Amino acid sequence: MSLTSAYQHKLAEKLTILNDRGQGVLIRMYNIKKTCSDPKSKPPFLLEKSMEPSLKYINKKFPNIDVRNSTQHLGPVHREKAEIIRFLTNYYQSFVDVMEFRDHVYELLNTIDACQCHFDINLNFDFTRSYLDLIVTYTSVILLLSRIEDRRILIGMYNCAHEMLHGHGDPSFARLGQMVLEYDHPLKKLTEEFGPHTKAVSGALLSLHFLFVRRNQGAEQWRSAQLLSLISNPPAMINPANSDTMACEYLSVEVMERWIIIGFLLCHGCLNSNSQCQKLWKLCLQGSLYITLIREDVLQVHKVTEDLFSSLKGYGKRVADVKESKEHVIANSGQFHCQRRQFLRIAVKELETVLADEPGLLGPKALFAFMALSFIRDEVTWLVRHTENVTKTKTPEDYADSSIAELLFLLEEIRSLVRRHIKVIQQYHLQYLARFDALVLSDIIQNLSVCPEEESVIMSSFVSTLSSLNLKQVDNGEKFEFSGLRLDWFRLQAYTSVAKAPLHLHENPDLAKVMNLIVFHSRMLDSVEKLLVETSDLSTFCFHLRIFEKMFAMTLEEPTMLRYAIAFPLICAHFVHCTHEMCPEEYPHLKNHGLHHCNCFLEELAKQTSNCVLEICAEQRNLSEQLLPKHCATTISKAKNKKTVKQRQTPRKGEPERDKPGAESHRKNRSIVTKAIVWLAGYNATTQEIVRPSELLAGVKAYIGFIQSLAQFLGADASRVIRNALLQQTQPLDSCGEQTITTLYTNWYLESLLRQASSGTIIFSPAMQAFVSLPREGEQNFSAEEFSDISEMRALAELLGPYGMKFLSENLMWHVTSQIVELKKLVVENMDILVQIRSNFSKPDLMASLLPQLTGAENVLKRMTIIGVILSFRAMAQEGLREVFSSHCPFLMGPIECLKEFVTPDTDIKVTLSIFELASAAGVGCDIDPALVAAIANLKADTSSPEEEYKVACLLLIFLAVSLPFLATDPSSFYSIEKDGYNNNIHCLTKAIIQVSAALFTLYNKNIETHLKEFLVVASVSLLQLGQETDKLKTRNRESISLLMRLVVEESSFLTLDMLESCFPYVLLRNAYREVSRAFHLNRVPANTH
Repeated sequence: MSLTSAYQHKLAEKLTILNDRGQGVLIRMYNIKKTCSDPKSKPPFLLEKSMEPSLKYINKKFPNIDVRNSTQHLGPVHREKAEIIRFLTNYYQSFVDVMEFRDHVYELLNTIDACQCHFDINLNFDFTRSYLDLIVTYTSVILLLSRIEDRRILIGMYNCAHEMLHGHGDPSFARLGQMVLEYDHPLKKLTEEFGPHTKAVSGALLSLHFLFVRRNQGAEQWRSAQLLSLISNPPAMINPANSDTMACEYLSVEVMERWIIIGFLLCHGCLNSNSQCQKLWKLCLQGSLYITLIREDVLQVHKVTEDLFSSLKGYGKRVADVKESKEHVIANSGQFHCQRRQFLRIAVKELETVLADEPGLLGPKALFAFMALSFIRDEVTWLVRHTENVTKTKTPEDYADSSIAELLFLLEEIRSLVRRHIKVIQQYHLQYLARFDALVLSDIIQNLSVCPEEESVIMSSFVSTLSSLNLKQVDNGEKFEFSGLRLDWFRLQAYTSVAKAPLHLHENPDLAKVMNLIVFHSRMLDSVEKLLVETSDLSTFCFHLRIFEKMFAMTLEEPTMLRYAIAFPLICAHFVHCTHEMCPEEYPHLKNHGLHHCNCFLEELAKQTSNCVLEICAEQRNLSEQLLPKHCATTISKAKNKKTVKQRQTPRKGEPERDKPGAESHRKNRSIVTKAIVWLAGYNATTQEIVRPSELLAGVKAYIGFIQSLAQFLGADASRVIRNALLQQTQPLDSCGEQTITTLYTNWYLESLLRQASSGTIIFSPAMQAFVSLPREGEQNFSAEEFSDISEMRALAELLGPYGMKFLSENLMWHVTSQIVELKKLVVENMDILVQIRSNFSKPDLMASLLPQLTGAENVLKRMTIIGVILSFRAMAQEGLREVFSSHCPFLMGPIECLKEFVTPDTDIKVTLSIFELASAAGVGCDIDPALVAAIANLKADTSSPEEEYKVACLLLIFLAVSLPFLATDPSSFYSIEKDGYNNNIHCLTKAIIQVSAALFTLYNKNIETHLKEFLVVASVSLLQLGQETDKLKTRNRESISLLMRLVVEESSFLTLDMLESCFPYVLLRNAYREVSRAFHLNRVPANTH
């Protein structure tokens, strides 16, 4: 064939187009196979029972289906013909695309044979690669076509529906049906078709021999050659990494295996006639059990080869070779690849470290980066496809690698380095192209003995293009485009590889070497990202998700690999690289796959990181807890008794042995335990147990201290993390809708501590400024004072903050208002009598007849006492908040307290309440509690008028005043000097009376002082009348009850001792104090004597 014909045949252009087209057709065949193998995505009419007879008929008669005379068999198809056409058009056209692709492939292969093209991967790399790629792609398409079980039904049904709808079958059906029949046994037919192409195929494959042997060296040979090492020869560190065959250095071994296996499978005749072909083939058979056709579809190398050769005469020795090679693979390949992965972990880590430290080396040593990526990708893909497909093996460890994450991480690090320093690479290679490659190429062109015009024009354009490059283009951020230059070189390879070409490339190897170098250098300017995809794309994981997830799980179980686990979500970004424009419907699915798994991996990593940090925090918290004062009692006791008591050699049975100092430094096994601030609270809803606020605060501070120290190493925003976590804990629910410590402590104080205080098992002690548990015989009480003293309230305020304390206050007020509602009901029931009492309280005779008519007096006192207990606890909590606020924000506390001092009785009530609300939020006590006012305001009934509500409030105070004498009969109403209170908490009545009165009369806009004076007068008269009582049982604790009058005055800023003196002589209070003190000391004498 003449040179002119070689130009006209456009071999380079056809190979480029057909390879791309072939990939698209292959992906469409893959999609049809996947769709039809899954009942969920299968065409619906293929699953209908009514359609089964038609499907069987079409499958049996294919391709000779008589549509017109088979109405009884094809009735269901006729009914749904329009739907079938609509649904199967894409399927049918895809099969037609396969047929057309087949025609173009054979036409091109015949043309190449006619041109007697010479293939050599080391010289005409692009030409040889494209030729072998086309053969493999075509074979893969045919093999996948034969694996679609419903191919006859899909094609036949479409044609039947087409004939029913249009009156004639599809024009392509006859040839398409014949093709499908021919490829029922695909390899047998393919070997017949490729027989004439054996010379060209075997020649191309033999050119791989040296390269394939070199690339299949073991880890020891790699180590001896110091592969990928930049520091093995320091003087040559900045020398450019060059090769006569640049693209071959990072050519995938998996791709070469596919070429060799499929090539010799189709052109097996040369295996018996050519010892070099046989040698290369046997070497390739010893590498893998499976090769990839596309994605997760593989070819079982030895089984397929053995089955084919067993059916051929004269191939007995080749079958024996296959069996021998299979045994070799099973016995050795696992360890062979394991050792290579181990070598790569060390070598690539060294390479990455050097390049990260000196990124300027990416200029001369860019080839090393792409070689490293290619080597890693080959090892990972080998492991993935064998792990997926080798199900039964005596050595499962050969197909599992717990350290794979490190390789994946190094691959991502190298990719990141290349992207980050792209300008370094561009600047270096631009100068290389302009100042070296262009000059060398020019010299070679001038020394060519023969140079036809077409070739001369192409090569001259190379020189001029390269010579025009300058550094300003990189500095200005110009986009380079050398795809035209590379396509011209591809054309030149085709022109100079035909038999009758005047200029033969194999006779001018220097031209091939320099052009291969120029191609690589040009790719460093305009297609680095494409080269990264070519050498390191791991989108195969998108189709081996089970293996991907298993590798991730193994990584999380291996502590030394955790640092590399971030590689897995990064790999998910590769999934989009496996799409093709001929199958656009795949893109959303693959994108969602990538996003889903990326999110899952990141979520799991965040969870693992959180668990790890919280575990260390918990350990720090435990160490901090050991420093709490409560743990020193045992040590002090032992030290105190050491001189007098002989130390026991062994501890008592059941007594836990305490760790000695330093034990915390011993290395512990890692255990994953989820711990958080709520967990630290230790709340148990069943037993109503909870950690003391001060202990929780110490634990939280230990957590915060560790997180802050950890942030110094990680560069994390620890302050934001801490703020977010603690701020969430000041709300009733966190961002996940879970209960916080604010809710837990609010519930616990209300349901445990205050409920027991209401029942009389816990009392409020003003002297101790805490709630105190009363000892009960036979009962094991918790110490209420450990949860309610000043330090605990301060710790509670520190933990809950103003928001949390506001939530606590609102819950307390809800309980207060519940009691007020009941009190109002009792007042309404006794309203008539209370009105009379209010008018006649100074008339003893009339009072004697009115008082017995009152009902529920004890209930009134009980409910008012409960209110007092709640308000006393709130006052302590507010004091804790005030101290914390003063400590954190002293510059704010001063102005708030100053503003409060400016409030006078004449100030507008709305302004007063606004100022008091501000003060209350900072923990400052107020004469009128704004929270209580707001809570009571929400109780206003629509049916009652303000006047009636006001009347009820006035009568409530009267009811309380005349009920006080009833308290004297209660044995628990004895005033304790030690506790500064009563065992039945009636001293809390005073706070309830003052604060409820202030809130009620503020709400009704009445004078608080006037009504409290009225209460003082009525109460004084009632208690004075108690002095005339002759029944000793009723006057049992008269003196103690009298002291309540002074407590009322002390509690209120509206009352004074002078007001009290006017209605209740102070001498009575003095006598009462004396009697109470005498009784208290008399009661203690027997106990002390005992």
